[in-house]
Amino acid sequence: MNDNPLIIALDVDTIEEARRLVGAIGDGANFYKVGMELYAVAGMAFVQELLGRGRRVFLDLKLYDISETVKRATRQIARCGVTFLTVHGSKAVMRAAVEGRGDSATRLLAVTVLTSFDQDDLADLGFSTPVSDLVALRVRNAVASGIDGIVCSALEVAKVREIGGPGLKLVTPGVRSAGAATGDQKRVATPAEAIEAGADYLVIGRQVTRAADPQAACEKILSEIGRASHREKIPQTESTKEA
Repeated sequence: MNDNPLIIALDVDTIEEARRLVGAIGDGANFYKVGMELYAVAGMAFVQELLGRGRRVFLDLKLYDISETVKRATRQIARCGVTFLTVHGSKAVMRAAVEGRGDSATRLLAVTVLTSFDQDDLADLGFSTPVSDLVALRVRNAVASGIDGIVCSALEVAKVREIGGPGLKLVTPGVRSAGAATGDQKRVATPAEAIEAGADYLVIGRQVTRAADPQAACEKILSEIGRASHREKIPQTESTKEA
């Protein structure tokens, strides 16, 4: 596990609010997701601002277009130094992104099935296969295409890790502490459950960004993960088993 596996989702509609959150979070996290909403109002200028302040950036654009467009867009984005960039889990898209990335340090993440989707949503798109089967197919295709990591639900992390191996970076959205509102996410788990299942990074949004004290909210989540990890390391003696 990383020293700090939290990626804070800056899902806000102004640069000012994004800056306020980064300041309020302070040392609670150093890795931020810039998604389509913030990117639409702030663009690469704000991404560069975050990088200039020593923050890591997960640019979540889920690129999906013809191969040449994806390749050229990836090439431009990779030059700026973001840590992660998301692309759609289609073979043609993934291969184009890998080609466009070249030898840049930017890591490419394939999106398997959105964590806001369940079986009914897949059926609406014409997929009769179970969510888990579609995720598995896209993971295998991602590995074959040279993709660096996968965005997947915590409920699928263990299976994705089994398919993709230890070198694949697994980034898990749809994570909420016990008792926190799930919002529009449907396939969710707690932060500790996601890390125990094999996730490398957790994307956390409203639980932190809407908290009265965002830094304290980050620290609370990290504490939950730490306690769970500590329990795992305690040897099971006969007395503890009986208890």
